[in-house]
Amino acid sequence: MRGITMFCMALLTAGTVSAQQHFTKADTLRGSITRERSWWDVTSYDLHVQVHLEDSTFSGFNTITYKVLKPDSVMQIDLQEPMVIDSILQDKQSLSFTRDGNAWFVKIKAPQAKDKTKRITVFYNGKPHKAKNAPWDGGVVWARDEQQRPWVATAVQGFGASAWWPNKDHQSDEPENMTINVTVPAEMTDVSNGRLKKKTDNPDGTATYTWYVSNPINNYDVAINVGHYAEIKDSYSGEGGKLDLSYWVLDYNVDKATEHFKVVKPMLKCFEYWFGKYPFYKDSYKLVESPYLGMEHQSAVAYGNKFQMGYKGRDLSGTGWGLKWDFLVIHESGHEWFGNSITSKDIADMWIHESFTNYSETLFTQCQYGLKAGEEYVAGIRHNIKNDVPIIGPYGVNTEGSGDMYYKGANMINNIRLIMNNDEAFRQMLRGMNKTFYHQTVTTQDIERYMSNAAGIDLSRVFDQYLRDTIIPTLEYRIIGQQVQYRWTNCIKDFNMPVRVKLNENGFKLIYPATTWRTASISLPDPNKFEVDKGFYINIKRKDATDNK
Repeated sequence: MRGITMFCMALLTAGTVSAQQHFTKADTLRGSITRERSWWDVTSYDLHVQVHLEDSTFSGFNTITYKVLKPDSVMQIDLQEPMVIDSILQDKQSLSFTRDGNAWFVKIKAPQAKDKTKRITVFYNGKPHKAKNAPWDGGVVWARDEQQRPWVATAVQGFGASAWWPNKDHQSDEPENMTINVTVPAEMTDVSNGRLKKKTDNPDGTATYTWYVSNPINNYDVAINVGHYAEIKDSYSGEGGKLDLSYWVLDYNVDKATEHFKVVKPMLKCFEYWFGKYPFYKDSYKLVESPYLGMEHQSAVAYGNKFQMGYKGRDLSGTGWGLKWDFLVIHESGHEWFGNSITSKDIADMWIHESFTNYSETLFTQCQYGLKAGEEYVAGIRHNIKNDVPIIGPYGVNTEGSGDMYYKGANMINNIRLIMNNDEAFRQMLRGMNKTFYHQTVTTQDIERYMSNAAGIDLSRVFDQYLRDTIIPTLEYRIIGQQVQYRWTNCIKDFNMPVRVKLNENGFKLIYPATTWRTASISLPDPNKFEVDKGFYINIKRKDATDNK
């Protein structure tokens, strides 16, 4: 027994990884709810920013409307070096502030009474961090289009929205709405989130585009895209009525984009079927051509896949199915449900964004090409899994876990689908999740509890195995006459995931292995035709009937 127990213990846990990492005070200031963040709740941002092409700088101000949760007098505002805050005003009074790296601490003068709504305006300027490899190493992208005209865009997930505008830079606090005012050279266009409310021509040869977001939005989704854009308009009749569609592309790509983006409507139909109503009808759906690969910017999805199928022309699954559709359109749009509508409070829980969105690729493949194609796709992406560190990262220090949150996370969700053994119940779980957590920030525990309740089975050990560990469980079995004995090894303690097997000619049924041997009867004419459903992301090992270890 001791050997089996030790064999089933995790080789690497999230706690072990966290202990090996070193975090700074700056990491904590950015990644945790400090006292200076905890007493106020953002309700709205009114951002004004001017883009200066001549020296790659931004300048402007942000008026933050907030609700006082409890009285306090020091507020943390985030703005990253080398950007600087010029001044801060409240009630027409200038406020003093100090800086600790990228965190600015503002001394409030006026009384901050509980439940009162207050405003503070932060004036700032500087040269924002230039993205080294957007969207992975983000910041502001300063590029040129094919005609050598300026093209500017933001991509700051992970790096932080405070790279280019002052805000409360933590995913747990989203404004209920936001106004984005962007001033650019008059011959250029800015495309941001939400709906364009007005364009103002200024006497100095610039134009200001005012966009309004009527739904909650996470900070890293707030985007500017400045270029020589043309708009292609369309609409989609969906679960929420008429959804306005806009494709903003460089002016010389209109014909190409008009044809290529025909995939959007079947994609929306598929995702609404599986996930429920598109979450941002009020703000529309937009694809915006970008000088980098892409990002899930809410209601303004950044698209840079150059109008080709697959992921930069490659099939990430290696099955052929991934070359039949544009990866960036499908994946980034899937984030409108998972990541944008449902947002993790801490980026350590980014699997909530990426695992479900990665699985949306499988569901879209199934919608278009059938169940078998979807099964092949999700199995195919397993070759990208590294099993390096746990999917869930350390909390409170602005750190994600493993990139396995994509492919391994999707396969974990597929495991749960197979455990449920009822696609309609699985679909209703996904739709119910989007209804229950609509426009909310959540924790891993929220999602785990919801899925266990919806599935009607305690999935906690499944989540522990796949999210908090790096080893893949092995289902060992041996056939003795008309019986099969089976158990889990190479797993966490008390791992108990059900798995589907073929015990008779009626197809697959669930068995419930534990870490000790269990037995089931086989009624197949040939017991050696016993089979484990290969849709599960597990290892399978047949042992000799005489092996009693």
